[in-house]
Amino acid sequence: MCLNIYTPDAIKYKSNSQKIRVMSEYWVARYAYCPSCGNTINSYANNQPVADFYCPKCIEDFELKSKGGKLGKKIADGAYSTMIKRLVSSNNPNFFFLNYDRDTLDILNFLVIPKHFFILDHIEKRKPLSSSAKRAGWVGCNIVIESIPESGKIYYIKDRKRISKNIVLESWRRTIFLRESMDLDSKGWLLDIIYCIEILEKESFSLSDIYSFEPYLKSKHLNNHNIKAKIRQQLQILRDKGYIEFISRGRYKIVTIR
Repeated sequence: MCLNIYTPDAIKYKSNSQKIRVMSEYWVARYAYCPSCGNTINSYANNQPVADFYCPKCIEDFELKSKGGKLGKKIADGAYSTMIKRLVSSNNPNFFFLNYDRDTLDILNFLVIPKHFFILDHIEKRKPLSSSAKRAGWVGCNIVIESIPESGKIYYIKDRKRISKNIVLESWRRTIFLRESMDLDSKGWLLDIIYCIEILEKESFSLSDIYSFEPYLKSKHLNNHNIKAKIRQQLQILRDKGYIEFISRGRYKIVTIR
C-alpha cells in the first residue's frame, strides 16, 4: 500500500481542490477495501448524490472527505438539511476520512467512521452564507469528529502507520450491533456510555466510575430523570452485545480486539 496520494492524472486540473479530489479518490479506489467484509470497493459515477464508493459484495456505501494538515476536531460537509435527512434514512453512507500532508502529499491518517456512529449531536449547523455570496442563505454543516467515540474511528492508517486488516475488520464487527433497529435517542444513549467508558482510559472500570458522568449525561438527556438506572441498562446492553465484559459485582472491562 502506497502512503502517498500523488498521481500524474491530477496535473491536468487547474484547481487545487480538484487535484486533491482526483488524487484522493484514485488512492482510495486503488488501495482501500470494505471494512465490513474486506472486499475491494468500487467507485460510483461522478456526482452520485449519496456516496463516492460502494462494496459490491455487502452493499456498503462510502463517502470520502479529504483534509490537508491536521485532522482536527471538525470536518466540513455539505448542506445541513441534507445531512439531517440522511441520518434517519436507510441510504446514509459510511464516511472515509483521508488526512494528508499538504507539502509532501503523504497520508497522515486514513479512517472510516461507520454510519451507525452518527447521531444529531455529531452534526454542527454552520451559519448561512452572506447575502453577497453566490449561494446566499445556503446552510452547510460540520461533522464534529471529536465527539464521536474512538471505537467509531476505524483507522487503516494512523499517524503514517498501516493498521492490520484483521484489526480493521474486527473493529467494524465489534460495534455492528448499533445497526440494529433503534431510534436515534436510544442509539445516542449507547454512544454516550461508550464515550464515557473511553474517557476513563481504564482497562477495567466500576459502576461508580460511570455514575460520575451523571451530570454530563443529564445535560444531554434532559427528559430522563433516572440517569443511574439508564446507565445500568446501557451497561447491560453493552455486556449482552459483547462490547464489555462483567468481571465482578459492579465491575466491567472492555473486550479488547485481538
